[in-house]
Amino acid sequence: MSHNTFGHLLRVTTWGESHGPAIGCVVDGCPPGLALSETDIQPFLDQRRPGQSRFTTQRQEPDQVRILSGVYEGLTTGTPVSLLIENTDQRSKDYANIAARYRPGHADVAYDMKYGHRDPRGGGRSSARETAMRVAAGAIARKILGPEVVIRGAMVALGSDMLDRARWDWDEVDRNPFFCPDAQAATRWATTLDEIRKAGSSIGAVLEVVAEGVPPGLGAPLYAKLDAEIAAALMSINAVKGVEFGDGFAAASLRGEENADEMRMAESKIRFLSNHAGGILGGIATGQPIVARFAVKPTSSILTSKQSVSASGEDVEVMTKGRHDPCVGIRAVPVGEAMLACVLADHLLRHRAQCG
Repeated sequence: MSHNTFGHLLRVTTWGESHGPAIGCVVDGCPPGLALSETDIQPFLDQRRPGQSRFTTQRQEPDQVRILSGVYEGLTTGTPVSLLIENTDQRSKDYANIAARYRPGHADVAYDMKYGHRDPRGGGRSSARETAMRVAAGAIARKILGPEVVIRGAMVALGSDMLDRARWDWDEVDRNPFFCPDAQAATRWATTLDEIRKAGSSIGAVLEVVAEGVPPGLGAPLYAKLDAEIAAALMSINAVKGVEFGDGFAAASLRGEENADEMRMAESKIRFLSNHAGGILGGIATGQPIVARFAVKPTSSILTSKQSVSASGEDVEVMTKGRHDPCVGIRAVPVGEAMLACVLADHLLRHRAQCG
């Protein structure tokens, strides 16, 4: 399997399978002299870690990260930073009955169509387990960006139930298991997801990631547009089916005078009066907050029996046992933040290389 690397000057390569002995990544292109230790990375992994509430998979993985290379005496050396997380709570027997059966909505059938062979234990490389290493890499990317750039994420919809933006409170995100900035929506979602979980089903979600303090000028016209590369990064996350920036698809219903982000001068600087564009114009950051949303489909592994076929070409019924997220979108919030951080850090390095 090729294409396990993303980025240009900051390149991230992940490796490992859901039920293998370990997962890991190599971050190449990290500048030297940055203070970096496991304690800088672990808090972000703890946000994504499974088994922290009844609304996520009960697989118990401590996700303790180890730095194997690229750091000496607490500082990055400029050489590749290699990170490792051991898998400690695999239950491969849960997948024995579907090893030769394709789960509807899952990557099983596509993997066999392409490679003719796959690892059925937890989905192998197609498992959301792989995203732990993206979160680890994102912690390093945040170091490159510096404290001036603040990246945060939230769940803004569970299924068709949207939060109320008038009640948006970033502090509320840390008070509920949904990363939800609306306390009332979080209460409703708990009830909904309890019903979904007890029914053995799953549900999708919409997540929003915001980067504030991004310097203007990141990105390039045409083939290195910042929004295009952020969109590609977010779309690479397991189960993501759509991405939008700013007003997104809603912009199609606006008139030109409504959609344009008007400007005025304030203290010798350009001040935008709105942010319909989501902080990016012509593929280049404007200095406004970058706002992106992505849609996550319902988890494919469910207890409800579904029609499918087997690897030998027989019609079968598939019901997935084991421990699965009733809404995989919950733990995708820190993953979305990490992918946004990686793209921004890569573009920051590229911008410095061209523009100084």
